[in-house]
Amino acid sequence: MGIVYKKLTEAELDTFINMRIQQLREEGATEEIDLTLNLKDYYNRHMAEGTFVSWLALDGNKIIGTSGMSFVERPPIFGCPSGKMGILSSMYTNPSYRRQGIAKELLTRVVNEAKEYGCGTVQITASDMGVKLYSAFGFQHNENYMYYKL
Repeated sequence: MGIVYKKLTEAELDTFINMRIQQLREEGATEEIDLTLNLKDYYNRHMAEGTFVSWLALDGNKIIGTSGMSFVERPPIFGCPSGKMGILSSMYTNPSYRRQGIAKELLTRVVNEAKEYGCGTVQITASDMGVKLYSAFGFQHNENYMYYKL
């Protein structure tokens, strides 16, 4: 039957959220709060507005890979004259399906969504495991990334 790819809909949202939380834990998140309602609110609002899109990989009816792209707008800069930017998230493949090209296919699909939306750049805070995938795809490092927690 093989792997099938489809866009995330509300029908798969609960499973998608559970996988997102599992991914955050796998990447070392330690905060013990329940993000389920916050994530559900975010995805419902932004999917309705067209500012979040996700492609899924399925084996039969089992979701085995996820991706996500949020669209934001900021004042234009030389490197991104449209001011529209894609923020990549939720890149996750079930461990038993890794190294089969699934993440690359999902990445290709959400990057194409960002192009269609008019984004000039796509950014991600990559996990150690993801750096190889993103580098091979053509992502470049920016050493200036900083954040301030409020």
